[in-house]
Amino acid sequence: MDIRKVKKLMELLEQSSMSEIEIVEGEESLRISRYKNTTIAPPVAITTPVVAPIETSTGVITPSENNISTVDDHPITSPMVGTFYSAASPNSDAFVKVGQHVNQGDTICIVEAMKIMNQIEADQSGTVTEILCKNGDAVEFSQTLVIIQ
Repeated sequence: MDIRKVKKLMELLEQSSMSEIEIVEGEESLRISRYKNTTIAPPVAITTPVVAPIETSTGVITPSENNISTVDDHPITSPMVGTFYSAASPNSDAFVKVGQHVNQGDTICIVEAMKIMNQIEADQSGTVTEILCKNGDAVEFSQTLVIIQ
């Protein structure tokens, strides 16, 4: 298929109200789609209930600190389904490490979806207390990626 013909089809698509065009010529086929801007909802904070100590006849039982997150924990969640990456490239350093202070707007990680690298930013300042995903992990919509305190 001639490149001039493809360019002309792209121009026609831009000028029209169509969102997609598909051409089949013999064994060759070409599909051109108009890119639609989609709005991604900001991550929603998920709160974890705090478990109060239980008094018994033998004393006070407190929940283990390792099993319960504190009220100050703030999860950074994935706004989409994709693949988690902790760095911009395999040879670069991770965007964040446990114990590192981050500011609102700092890049925390990347979620790749449909070959597009989407930078996930901190929506508040704080210290990274936990990174819940490994490089290359598949992540789901609203899955917690990192916890900031």
